[in-house]
Amino acid sequence: MNAAKELKTYIAFLRGINVGGHHKVPMAELQQELEALSFQNVTTLLNSGNVIFEVKSSEETELSNRIAQRLEKVFQFPVPTIVINADSILELLNDDPFKGEVLSRESRGYVSFLQYKPKTSLQLPWISEDNSLKILRANDKFICSFLDLSKVKTPVAMNALEKLYGKQMTTRNWNTIMRIGVKLEAQ
Repeated sequence: MNAAKELKTYIAFLRGINVGGHHKVPMAELQQELEALSFQNVTTLLNSGNVIFEVKSSEETELSNRIAQRLEKVFQFPVPTIVINADSILELLNDDPFKGEVLSRESRGYVSFLQYKPKTSLQLPWISEDNSLKILRANDKFICSFLDLSKVKTPVAMNALEKLYGKQMTTRNWNTIMRIGVKLEAQ
């Protein structure tokens, strides 16, 4: 049996690194540390902590914990990490949760990845009182939200999501998710 066929592709999303000069994690070092965990074909994308890698099939939570523990030991600060399998990302892209929404400089789509199954169960789509934030889709792994930046700034909207779903999440712009999808399909 070919060992390469046993490998499965995952994406690690790191929370709170390289923001405002705090918690610096150079991407080259991040790649080296994941390779030290015996992950293969490790690729970083952007400076915000998005890593595509392959490893023998494993449980996402276990992979998240392994990465977070390693990075905290190396960089001397906590690096919350959420791992999602590539199939889930490709399925999300294929389903396009923002179909019908106008994405522009003033309105953006975001995907928030959850560390744990949410306890919140909202009637979707959920719309904030000021119509600035819509939660279009949510499941055990992610929340898809649409933000009108002419009405509210991103940090305010992310605080609203955290109040609804808890702080154990990390969020990426839809454009970043599409870039990850391009990388995945090129592999």
